[in-house]
Amino acid sequence: MRASDRAYRTLLDEIQSGVLAPGAVIGEVEQAARLGVSRTPLREALGRLAADGLVVQQSPRVTVVSEIDVADIRALFEVRRALEESAARLAAQRGDPAVFAALADGFDRLRLDDINPAPTHDDLFARFDAQVDASAANDYLTAALRTIRTHLVRVRRLARENPARLAAAVAEHHAIARAIADRDGERAAHATHLHLHNALESILFSLEQEHATSDQGAA
Repeated sequence: MRASDRAYRTLLDEIQSGVLAPGAVIGEVEQAARLGVSRTPLREALGRLAADGLVVQQSPRVTVVSEIDVADIRALFEVRRALEESAARLAAQRGDPAVFAALADGFDRLRLDDINPAPTHDDLFARFDAQVDASAANDYLTAALRTIRTHLVRVRRLARENPARLAAAVAEHHAIARAIADRDGERAAHATHLHLHNALESILFSLEQEHATSDQGAA
């Protein structure tokens, strides 16, 4: 793996996991030494992160992790809604119904079995996303979704863990997968729209609760 790729992946993981929080300074000299790379590959990595919208350059040698606010989250979901609804329609037209029927059955089993740990849900969600991408068979759409999902990792981390929301998301994914399996593109798009609306409302509510708790603690 190239030094710039290694630096990019390390910094990306640290930004998405919150190790490098919004507003954190990424000093060129310090990070190059920490990551064991020269400044040229580090600059390449930072350039890629800037193109992703994850960092902002404040000076020639100082870069900071970009902030996330409610307006950013709403804007992100506006784009996500357009892309994922289109992907669901295309998957219903072009995908293998048997594959999505199997995914729907997987979500149905999760929905009926509350003892499954979160990683089980995450794995099935990831498989579903990958299959929708493959079935849509549109490289431009897939590339745009990849960028959106890079930011979604950070947004989801900011929201509190909510078992009720996770259960609802499983049911919503079941509905989308079932519609795609039935080759009903409009139903799949509508189910996707509903899922994203609920996801956004849950994230915003969680952030409001966190802010309220922080304000009470400061009082």
